[in-house]
Amino acid sequence: MFNQKNRASLFSVSTLKKSLFLLCAAPLAVMAQEWPAKPVTFLNPFPAGGGTDAFARPLAAQLTEQLGKQFVIDNRGGAGGTVGASVAAKAAPDGYTWFIGATHHTIAPSMYKNLDYDIEKSFIPVAMLANVPQVLVVNPQRVSARNAKEFIDLMKKNPGKYNFASAGSGTVHHLAGELFKIQTGTFITHIPYRGAGPAMNDLLAGQVDLEFDGLATSAPQINAGKLVAIAVAANKRSSAIPSVPTFQEAGLPDYVVSTWYSMFAPAGTPKPIVDKMIVEVQKALNSPKLKSIWEKNGSETPNLYGEAFGKQVHADVVRWSSVVKKSGASLD
Repeated sequence: MFNQKNRASLFSVSTLKKSLFLLCAAPLAVMAQEWPAKPVTFLNPFPAGGGTDAFARPLAAQLTEQLGKQFVIDNRGGAGGTVGASVAAKAAPDGYTWFIGATHHTIAPSMYKNLDYDIEKSFIPVAMLANVPQVLVVNPQRVSARNAKEFIDLMKKNPGKYNFASAGSGTVHHLAGELFKIQTGTFITHIPYRGAGPAMNDLLAGQVDLEFDGLATSAPQINAGKLVAIAVAANKRSSAIPSVPTFQEAGLPDYVVSTWYSMFAPAGTPKPIVDKMIVEVQKALNSPKLKSIWEKNGSETPNLYGEAFGKQVHADVVRWSSVVKKSGASLD
């Protein structure tokens, strides 16, 4: 039975805990108010010129304008984005390094057996920045097909003759190709690159035949007449290339693939700073300037932040694990 002394003791412990919490919370709140006090780095795990850059750079410029401190891009390409992810996971969790990830990082756990980070444990999900449908594009000098039916027929008649570029083994560009092969019963040789930028350069130069690419890097080349778009892997046509049909229209109802780009914080980053970044990113993504850029790049504003975005990350880890197993995709 509790006596008066016990009650007083419990009250003292409870009061002490609350006091300690307030003492700890106060500096964090001040830290968030003062953040950023110096330049902030966005670590981009792919080379310059790819889809990640197409969204990260305008966002960095907008946040620089909003917060009055420089936001800079640090490109660390290699191994399908896992090299940069590893660097970001080990960064100081002080709010001055943020990881700009992509769908590729939900594929990596199934492709790379010795990752020294965990996309769901080593990072705090902050925001899905953009969600861009994949599009099948061909170099018109190397591939004669001009629509999905012609393309599938051509691939079936010539197994292994044609090749497709990707941003690297284990990226969504790679798995989009593998999923297409599963659903169409075709075989196309995979040629991995160190990022979407280098892959696109070789496709334009005629060094490779085709690519399953994100609209952010392909739309300008399609609209310039340098590449031919076969079909979009989405539920509806894209405003960036409205004349191009979807794969659903072409008779492949389940071929829906997109590349999303995102922001994560290294695990341990103070919650008040993460919360402030979420507010600033929401403001940036809803600015007329970024909305216009996103539309040109074929993306809508996803409106997925924090825990809701984290659930999407987990769902995609599960989805791509299944595709990897069915296709037998490897780090070729």
